[in-house]
Amino acid sequence: MGRIGVQASHKLWLARLLVGTSALSLMGAAQTAMAQESADDTVADGDAIVVTGIRASLAASADIKRNAQGVVDAISAEDIGKFPDTNLAESLQRITGVSIDRSNGEGSLVTVRGFGPEFNLVTLNGRQMPTALIGDGGSAPSSRSFDFANLASEGIAAVEVYKSGRATVESGGIGSTINIRTPRPLDKPGLRGSLAVKGVYDSSRNNGNPITPEISGIVSSTFANDTIGILLIGSYQKRKASVNQANVGWRDGYLGSENNWGSLAQPGDPRYDNITNRPEGNDVYQVPQNASYDLNDINRERINGQAVLQFRPTDALTATVDYTYSRNTVETRNSNVGVWFNHEDTSSAWTDGPIAGPIFYSEHFGAPTGVPGPDALYGGKDLSYSGALTENRAENKSLGFNLEWEAPGGVTMELDAHHSTAQVNPVNNFGSSMSLGNAVFGVENQTINFENDLPVISYNMYPGIDPLDASMVTPTGDAFRNAYFRNRIDQVQLRGHYDHDEGFLDSIDFGVSYVDSKVRSAFGTIQNDDTWGGAGPASDIPDDIFTLVTLPDKFPGLAQSGMIDSFYTFDFERLAGLIEENYQACSDPTTGSAQPGTCLATFNTDRRITEKTLAPYLQVATQFDLMGNPGHFVAGVRYETTTISSAALVPAPVTTDWVGENEFNVVSSGDSEFTRFKGHYQNWLPAFDLDVSPMDNVKLRASYSHTITRPDYASMQGGRTLDTLFRVGGGTGAQGNPGLIPYKSKNIDLSAEWYYAPSSYVSVGWFHKDVSNFLSSTRVDSTAFGLTTPVDGPRWQAAQAALGSGATVGQIRQYIFENFPETATITGGGGGTPYSGIIHAAPGDPLLNFEITQPINSDQTASLNGWEFALQHSFWDTGFGVILNYTIVNGDATYDNSQPSTVAQFALTGLSDSANAVAYYDKGPIQARVAWNWRDKFLAGTGPNPFYVEAYWQIDASASWEFVPGITGFVEGINLTGEGRRGHLRHKNNVTFASPGFARYAAGVRFAF
Repeated sequence: MGRIGVQASHKLWLARLLVGTSALSLMGAAQTAMAQESADDTVADGDAIVVTGIRASLAASADIKRNAQGVVDAISAEDIGKFPDTNLAESLQRITGVSIDRSNGEGSLVTVRGFGPEFNLVTLNGRQMPTALIGDGGSAPSSRSFDFANLASEGIAAVEVYKSGRATVESGGIGSTINIRTPRPLDKPGLRGSLAVKGVYDSSRNNGNPITPEISGIVSSTFANDTIGILLIGSYQKRKASVNQANVGWRDGYLGSENNWGSLAQPGDPRYDNITNRPEGNDVYQVPQNASYDLNDINRERINGQAVLQFRPTDALTATVDYTYSRNTVETRNSNVGVWFNHEDTSSAWTDGPIAGPIFYSEHFGAPTGVPGPDALYGGKDLSYSGALTENRAENKSLGFNLEWEAPGGVTMELDAHHSTAQVNPVNNFGSSMSLGNAVFGVENQTINFENDLPVISYNMYPGIDPLDASMVTPTGDAFRNAYFRNRIDQVQLRGHYDHDEGFLDSIDFGVSYVDSKVRSAFGTIQNDDTWGGAGPASDIPDDIFTLVTLPDKFPGLAQSGMIDSFYTFDFERLAGLIEENYQACSDPTTGSAQPGTCLATFNTDRRITEKTLAPYLQVATQFDLMGNPGHFVAGVRYETTTISSAALVPAPVTTDWVGENEFNVVSSGDSEFTRFKGHYQNWLPAFDLDVSPMDNVKLRASYSHTITRPDYASMQGGRTLDTLFRVGGGTGAQGNPGLIPYKSKNIDLSAEWYYAPSSYVSVGWFHKDVSNFLSSTRVDSTAFGLTTPVDGPRWQAAQAALGSGATVGQIRQYIFENFPETATITGGGGGTPYSGIIHAAPGDPLLNFEITQPINSDQTASLNGWEFALQHSFWDTGFGVILNYTIVNGDATYDNSQPSTVAQFALTGLSDSANAVAYYDKGPIQARVAWNWRDKFLAGTGPNPFYVEAYWQIDASASWEFVPGITGFVEGINLTGEGRRGHLRHKNNVTFASPGFARYAAGVRFAF
């Protein structure tokens, strides 16, 4: 069994760990609650005590949780410039209910309580942040998801996760609102800072030097009697890594009774005898379409910086100007060997139904029709040697201003404004995602075996053809994709807070927020898709462009005997230049066009969306006594009104042509124009929070709130595109819908917390969400661009009058050719032979009706609920402690794998249980931590077929030693046991990807002052 299979189930093990450790921790809780004194590492600074270290971070996070309104979890910095993990997403996964998705081996996107990254809003110091995510690289970017991989953790003071709604917090997150707090110099006066240097060794790297540098520094100082403060932060990080993966593409889920292209042969077909245990009539199965082994070499460069200037002329007035910058450049070079199935002469074996999985799938192919050799295209089935280059840069900039005035009478007023941008675009002359194809032709048969975690791909060539002879590698198809995304947000907030000294009224918060968000999403592609049988002979490409690489060693713990042993990679830039020189791949492509002198595709999709939201709010907090202990009730409401203007670049149609008996074409001018649509919606978002303390250090909470998440940008696009072909009955097309209203969730949260000792607590929480306004699609009848059709026009009616009401379409067409030749272009016929040609639109023709498909808000609803258990415990003054948490998430909209792809299904994605177990030591100059994180199997995608990511866990560890006051050496290890990842469709054998895991190590020195 491979590394992935070992992960199959850890729920029972984790439950025992939670019970055992909880019991051990709580045995001394009563004694600890009375006797424990804080033993956090401290540094004396005159009369002040500065607390640092792991336990200080945990204590700060516990204080945020304890004192918060509603349900809030947080992670705090251990010291200036020192966050618990090197990546914010990796830190967030330690919080109950938070899971992460990894990209290129690093935490990137965050899921909270089962809701994926597009359902979570990210703010920076309470300001709504723009997002820039390139997406799949094959279409215009459209996601609202925030990519945490863009941010280094060294410049972060704390990350707060608001799980329940609050009137004073920006809306947009059904799952949560995640607020990133950065340090301020006047919060801790004086001169302080740190400088850290480390080297990172990534054992996943396929070749080259895997050791890369990281350096970060922060300095904060105050002047003029602590009335002026300056803080500067800088971080530079490089990383070289590799992600090696087996990938399999699948056809849709068939019923055993179906007889379609790609489905298994039925009785009576000679191929039926080649099937073992064929799925029966109502069994569902899927056959593979393609498969490959992919080697991905990654180079990442991340630069972060912050500058903060504060001025406090009086104790009551503070002005802050801050600038935050991040740049993350990621280059991924892909090399792969793969196969494609034609579903003709196949053989296979299957597991039992009702959901049948393949054991193996094989196909035999005919011999090449020509004489194999490097100087000619000789036909036959191809073995693909392809490569791809993905290289993009995400850049984020935020300039902010804040003025806070503590007015007389307990009133605090705050004015906050920022201008922020996020942009992602390619940084080369090829585009954002490019692929080049090569192949050796002459495959006799190919097979995929699915009995192991790693699918085993194998093949045999016809005699005389050597797939490892570089002179036989032939160039084939290519595609150059160019994507661009930019989000600009201007926001102004006016906030007020009134503190009431005594009585039932505790405080009043009021304010208004105005957000102006502008998005541009663009995409273009050039492609040569008529050359998959060979763009030219193999001799067009010099042999020295290719490099032979082996495969089994790239899949440790997963490799199987019989898998493809080796294949050829190539120099991407050099091959791109050769296919342009030889075949004009970029300057004269089959599809699309490129910017002059480059392979950068001209944008044929260009979407512009502007959202403007005005949101006043009011919140009243009260306090009361319950059996001598305090209680609080907070009620608030946020009103939001949003206007949307959405425009998109679409081909400009000018007329129509009748080109065949039942074939009509929309004719474009060749130019494009912007079409614009508008939308508007408003929401009342109430929030109520109650907390009581029936006894000391115990807090019971209850919250009810409404939260929203706005639709993705693709669904809101303003463009209307028309399908070129239409029929007698009319045309078809598609457009976005800026009138979509947000997803809406009604939330209930209940929790109990016991803070039985400093930095120690145990908590249990239950949550329930009812979500509505999910997206679906509908068709509406509409005319477009003033286009007309000959159908039922004057010429059509004249033909019917002459020929009779029973005249066929073909007869009507001939009548128009004969009697209205000036409105047609006749290309043939006459003299008793039917005319052929094109009939053009003419004055008086009626407007053409189109069935336009567009997204709508459906009446579909879904509910989910779950439990969150957490324990944080310090073992007296030993320096040892543990953190344990477990989250259970359940939903009522699940995917039924036994239904074929023709049955439309609605299901919630991202729902999974998750857990963390952390053991740490923090005393004196030594700190150490071992962290285990686990996420159960979850549904990652829906549609005609489900997509599941299997359960995954990993172990991280870190240790540091302050061997000289202010100078600390440290080591870190990520995924120490090298756990791999795997995904599948309906059946476990319908594997979509399988990837081995590798450890990453770091060592360095930190100087703090």
